[in-house]
Amino acid sequence: MDWFFTDTPASPGEHRLITGEDAAHITRSLRMAVGEVLTLCDPEGREHLCLIEHISPEGVFVRVASSEECLHEASIDLTLCFALTKGDKPETVIQKTVELGVRRLIPFLSDRCVCRPDPKSALKKHERYQKIARQAAMQSRRGIIPPVEPLCTLQELTGRFGEFDKVLFCYEGGGKPLRELMAPQDKTIAVLIGPEGGFEEREAELILSSGASAATLGKRILRAETAPLAAAAAIMFHTGNLE
Repeated sequence: MDWFFTDTPASPGEHRLITGEDAAHITRSLRMAVGEVLTLCDPEGREHLCLIEHISPEGVFVRVASSEECLHEASIDLTLCFALTKGDKPETVIQKTVELGVRRLIPFLSDRCVCRPDPKSALKKHERYQKIARQAAMQSRRGIIPPVEPLCTLQELTGRFGEFDKVLFCYEGGGKPLRELMAPQDKTIAVLIGPEGGFEEREAELILSSGASAATLGKRILRAETAPLAAAAAIMFHTGNLE
């Protein structure tokens, strides 16, 4: 079943018009026709089985046939905080971690980040990153589109640690295994991943003094684009969300 998102809640019997890139994808790429069905997922995490009733230059007209709660979301609220890396590596990180179930993504700048976009470039990257998150959510049939927050500094990020039940700092300097740091009562978890060159010592001290717990991803040093995927997968596994 092809999967799309709508910006407002829907209900059975309601008619909707799908426009823009989604309409183009339905008609040109998928070559769907009148009488075929697709799924729309709304902001409340409900999925709606829809029947295509009409296709025109204006868009794709559908009727909501049935609705139910989307059961594809993880039982934990996992936020990925990742240092901005160069090239298209952040795009891969966003795509794959959204598929794994990450609920929110926060890119940040630290001292050893090579990529340091100006405000105009940062805005353009943010728009691109959110589009990738949306596409990944559609592909993996998520109940929500995970938001990618605007680029922030490490200092700004550490000031937000109080929003989470647990902050896991994947540190090349060592720490405890993830399974020893997570507790059943932890429902909102943030995992923090550094840049290509790792963190400066003073940055690690700031992160730990702000309430994060140092964690290890094993005996090997992972690349900056590999560590977020490994951490997200490990957390989802240990919380029963890969079963």
